[in-house]
Order: sequence, then C-alpha cells, then structure tokens
Amino acid sequence: MTDPILLSVDDGLARVTLNRPGRLNAFDADLAGAWEHVTRDVTTRDDVGAILLSGAGPAFCAGGDVVAMATTMGSSSDLEALAHAIHRGIRSLTESVVPVVAAVHGAVAGGGLGIMLSSDYAVAASGSRIGSRYANVGLTPDLSVSAHLARAVGERRALQLVLSDRMLTADEALDWGLVAEVVPDDGVVARAEAVARTWLDGATGAYGQAKRLIRSSPSRSVAEQLDEEARTIAASFDTPEAQARIAAFLRAAQDRTKKEHA
Repeated sequence: MTDPILLSVDDGLARVTLNRPGRLNAFDADLAGAWEHVTRDVTTRDDVGAILLSGAGPAFCAGGDVVAMATTMGSSSDLEALAHAIHRGIRSLTESVVPVVAAVHGAVAGGGLGIMLSSDYAVAASGSRIGSRYANVGLTPDLSVSAHLARAVGERRALQLVLSDRMLTADEALDWGLVAEVVPDDGVVARAEAVARTWLDGATGAYGQAKRLIRSSPSRSVAEQLDEEARTIAASFDTPEAQARIAAFLRAAQDRTKKEHA
C-alpha cells in the first residue's frame, strides 16, 4: 500500500509530502490519520527546525475527497471525526515553534486552502489556482479556513472567496497576501526549500519563537501579549544562539567604529 504521506528529515528540514496524486491529494480517512500522526511527529522532534509542505502529482491539495465521503462514510459523525483528526494536525503545525513553508502548485481548493494556511510562508507556482469552493458541493469551510483566512486577507476578501466559486490566480493570491512569493512551476519546491534553509542557517530558535508569538497573539489581550513578548525576548537572550550572534554583532560594530576613526 502506498503511504498517503511521504516524510523525510535531512539536516533539520522535515519534508512532508501529501501523496494521493490520483485524487489531487484530497483527504480521505487514511490521509487524515497519517496527517495527524506525521504533523505531531515533526513538530515534537529535536532534529527538526523547519518543515516543508508539498503535494505529489498535479496539485497541492484539492481539499476533502468528496467521493470517499459519499461512499465510505455512514453518517455525519464520521465526517466530523475526519475533520477533527485533520484539525489536530493543523493545530500541531500552527501551535508549534517550528516554522512551516508550503510549496503549492496546481489546485488549492476547499480544505487545501486551510492546509496552505497552516503554513507560515507559502510559495506558489505560477500556474496555481486557489479558492474555497465548499458551497459547490453544499458544504461549509473546515480545515481552519474560517479560522485563518480572514486573518490572512481581511474579512471582506475572505467573504469573497467563501461566497463564490472564484479561483484566484497565483498572482492574485500574491496581491491578496495569501502567498508570499510566486515562482515558475518547476521551481516551487526548490524555492520553498531555500526559504526553509534560511531559517535553519539563521537563528532557528528565534524564528520559531517569533512564529509562535504571531500565531498565538489572538488568544491574548494587548497587555498579555506585551508581557509574553517581554518574557520571550528575555528567555531568548540567555540562549547560546543569541549570545553568539550578539557577540558577533558587537565585534562588527566595534570594527566599524575603528575604521571610522582610523
């Protein structure tokens, strides 16, 4: 049996690849179970400092497998359980201190939009098409679309997507702020990996904590967020990573001063 998700870890980078290409990586029960397990694994491993999400075949993710829903689920409670399993995986990603980059291509629709939004930085292939399209099959948003879409693009634009069958081009998605970059179709995974490598080659822990601060901010008041910022920067100051970089910054500043007064 083919694994519904491919996972590899190399030099701190976890590559998580949705692997149902014949169904455009749409979620069925097997993929949902693998997603929950793999995301929990990669966000808790000591040897992972960044995660790259991608999809095998012609599309990143077309959401839920409607055919599987119609033919294998006996009741609405089965669908609810499926959604909860995928949601636990999304929470593993968004609540972690590991930054996530997505390499998206082809169709990104329905729940696939939510999977993309669970990344912290999305690189889109120029041929990508991105939309909601839940109402096309009489269903409502899940997989974090209602939780994250409006935060990403604003309420009015979020409503435009969920209240129509519009599919954005990659350039439109860039203009809306849904993705960070648009690159040629054949370079999307390589560019996403390059982004992840900048995190791994840089202050990895600081990047992870910065991601956590932004992602978790809606759960706090402004005063609480300021307190959390103060606590986090103080904790980061004591890390070997920060001490080494601060010392290097100080040396560079001293060298510049010497040259200016030479």
